[in-house]
Amino acid sequence: MVARSVANKAVVLVVEDEPLVRMAAIDLVEEAGLEALEAKNADEAIRILEARTDIRIVFTDIDMPGSMDGLKLAAAVRGRWPPIEIIVTSGHYNIRDDELPDRGVFFRKPYDHRKVIATLQRMAA
Repeated sequence: MVARSVANKAVVLVVEDEPLVRMAAIDLVEEAGLEALEAKNADEAIRILEARTDIRIVFTDIDMPGSMDGLKLAAAVRGRWPPIEIIVTSGHYNIRDDELPDRGVFFRKPYDHRKVIATLQRMAA
């Protein structure tokens, strides 16, 4: 049996500690025509980023358990993997553009699915 190839799809790492919200975000990524990977927190996300070279976008929540929140993860990604695009989300915080890494995009939860999908597609192009 041959595995289905997803080589042509950009890979998005979804970082979200709430399982149902993570599943919904993965559905959005797949609806955008992209491949989704998942991590429960920033520490797991860093391990995945260190192990893979094909991740194009990190889609992260801010509020997570572990050694860093989503904003610190976004800063770490920008510092260590500058080509990776970053989407930050939160239902608790409003983030200004100057609080995000360069090229970072913020969506307040509940976010407009069409805008997120359009942003994912633009970043993956």
